[in-house]
Amino acid sequence: MAVVAEKAPARVDIKAAEAPWYRRWLPLIGVALIVLYCLLPFFWMVVSSLRRPTDQFENTIIPSPISFTNFTDVFKPGTGFQRGLLNSLIVAGTVTILTLIIGMVAAYTLARLEFRGKNFVLAIIIVTSMFPGISLVIPLKKLFVNIDWINTYQAMIVPSLSFALPLAVWLLTAFFRQMPRELEQAAMVDGCTPAQAFRKVILPLAAPGVFTTAIITFIAAWNEFLIALSMVNKKEYQTANVVISQFTGTSGRDQPFGSQMAAGVVVTIPLVIAVLIFQRRIVAGLTAGGVK
Repeated sequence: MAVVAEKAPARVDIKAAEAPWYRRWLPLIGVALIVLYCLLPFFWMVVSSLRRPTDQFENTIIPSPISFTNFTDVFKPGTGFQRGLLNSLIVAGTVTILTLIIGMVAAYTLARLEFRGKNFVLAIIIVTSMFPGISLVIPLKKLFVNIDWINTYQAMIVPSLSFALPLAVWLLTAFFRQMPRELEQAAMVDGCTPAQAFRKVILPLAAPGVFTTAIITFIAAWNEFLIALSMVNKKEYQTANVVISQFTGTSGRDQPFGSQMAAGVVVTIPLVIAVLIFQRRIVAGLTAGGVK
């Protein structure tokens, strides 16, 4: 008996309807608005710094004529701005180095050692970073007066270190945890001590996370204002942010708005350049361990 094969139904290719225009453009518009919101204050700071002192309160988008008088005023002798930049570099650099040294050791220990209450210790570490800085100024100032630390670099470095360390330990602990223990074990089989295995094997692989922590710490220490203002009143120890806040005009009574904007541009540009140059490393460090 002949078997009649059933005819397969013809395959119909259905074109997916094009998504409405707003589904394609709304995300781009949202991103553009966020970028504009973030960049507009910096743009206005640059524009204000390029106005003549007599035009400093104008609201035009493009300064006309463009003047660099505010920048020359910032670097005039007597303003203390150059010394402030050096002090900011000393404080931020020292805080970053100490944070990395202490933070890497503490984070690696918390990531590798198993002991009772480890999660509680991590929770305490991150909770300490949530205390508002203003609540610690008075106790710290009283302590530093008693030990004669007022008007010293350590009066700015130690408090900044206490704020930077918890976040650094938390970030680096999460980063070290996702690195397999077999790496150290293989290195020790080849004759390395635990310290050598950490230095020669783990640290090179942990470079993205360490680098990201260093950038975040440096930016936070560079922008710190409250502690530096409270603990130092001598001009030779003041950081750039404090110096900017104490600018005076030509008469000592007018508001040097243009000079402050110019100084703000000078202080901000190094951070912007650093982030643009190392953005790939920063993103790699922040996303490391996110995908197994």
